[in-house]
Amino acid sequence: MTLGINDLIMNALPLPVLTVGAEQRVMHANAAAEAFFDMSLRVMQRQKLSDFIPFGSPVVALVEDVRQRGSSVSEHRVDIGSPRIGSERIVDVFATPLGDDSDGVVVMLQERTIADKMDRQLTHRGAARSITALGAMLAHEIKNPLSGIRGAAQLLEQSADEDDRLLTRLICDETDRIVKLVERMELFGEERPVERGPINVHGVLDHVKRLAQSGFARHIRFDENYDPSLPPVLGNRDQLIQVVLNLVKNAAEAIGIDAPDGEIVLSTAFRTGIRLQVPGARERVSLPIELSVSDNGPGIPPELLSDLFDPFVTTKVQGSGLGLALVAKIVGDHGGIVECEPVPRRTTFRILLPMHRANDGREADM
Repeated sequence: MTLGINDLIMNALPLPVLTVGAEQRVMHANAAAEAFFDMSLRVMQRQKLSDFIPFGSPVVALVEDVRQRGSSVSEHRVDIGSPRIGSERIVDVFATPLGDDSDGVVVMLQERTIADKMDRQLTHRGAARSITALGAMLAHEIKNPLSGIRGAAQLLEQSADEDDRLLTRLICDETDRIVKLVERMELFGEERPVERGPINVHGVLDHVKRLAQSGFARHIRFDENYDPSLPPVLGNRDQLIQVVLNLVKNAAEAIGIDAPDGEIVLSTAFRTGIRLQVPGARERVSLPIELSVSDNGPGIPPELLSDLFDPFVTTKVQGSGLGLALVAKIVGDHGGIVECEPVPRRTTFRILLPMHRANDGREADM
């Protein structure tokens, strides 16, 4: 069947668009809508909108509202999840009259996943910037007094009895622990230019995997799901290793040492259509390189998700809460975004990064 120009335009749109007629019958749907609902246009046309939108969904009422009022209406953060398309599919819904003499209503859906990633990423970057100054202040104002306290404790230890030596040793151990914490904070104050170039993310992932399997994750099975045709990213190898190492270490600690079926999955993929407005620049940057770290641990408490990348937020008894804050800072410095996607027994940290391009603008080869 030959498609008309209007059909070609509709199918070129990346967002799902439906035309709903009288009695909630689907008149038309573009290719994005077919993919979103996992249903062909012919199947949709044999059904009502309420047959594949969850019972009681505000989308059905919204369409009727548009039809009655004859004007556009929008609804934000609507859950239209179902067994067919998956749970928790949060969308913004935009509906408008078709504009002819029919009762048709055009409905456009915008899934919130990417939009929320962009919003939260700006928050993550703000949190990272706020602790940059804090890191510099801590290094200057705390490390010097700590060295004096430790020195005084060592002098007291020389003339103390056995019981008092336990106390002086405790002072030394605690000052050493605080110094290590401050040194980690200093990483956030690092503002020197970092050398970046074409980096093969598979080399980064393999290096981290070897480190983990020879130490803290020797009891965990690793699986790989790589896209072998992935182009290089524009980045710094050492910093990207630090990012992935933090995520893998967190995954291993979430699984625990006693889990008999612990699994970490390292994945890469090429994603088109994801662009980010970089602060201070007018153009949007494409972020097609995706790498992710998944684990089958118990998951993350829902109350921590919104603040997960903020400093000092942690579920660990002895944790400092700086690992994910550092991840957010480094990824943000690379012009990318990082997001956590938790589901029961499968927590995934996903990073999107820009690809490396040659000086003439061409994509770099592997």
